[in-house]
Amino acid sequence: MVLAVTIEDLEFTAYIAVSEPDINLVADLVPAERFEQGGDLHVTAVSQPGEARQQIEDMAFNMNPGDAAVFLCADPATYRRVLGELGQDDIRADRLN
Repeated sequence: MVLAVTIEDLEFTAYIAVSEPDINLVADLVPAERFEQGGDLHVTAVSQPGEARQQIEDMAFNMNPGDAAVFLCADPATYRRVLGELGQDDIRADRLN
């Protein structure tokens, strides 16, 4: 899932996937053009739903406008929680990408 996210004054692109916490998978999730656009790419693994909010807050604190974030979620429940914390509460489990 790719989202345009706004948290207070910070606007960024978020890439969210159910995935193992493997940094090497990021190149498969993020289009090559994103690497050429400038801005930093921040990556975090979210291992359980209860960590979602804190992981997002921690990442956003270290980001600048124009950066992008990748959230590698351990399972579908964690994926849904991350989406919810990013303002996508209406995402259903059968729409997992």
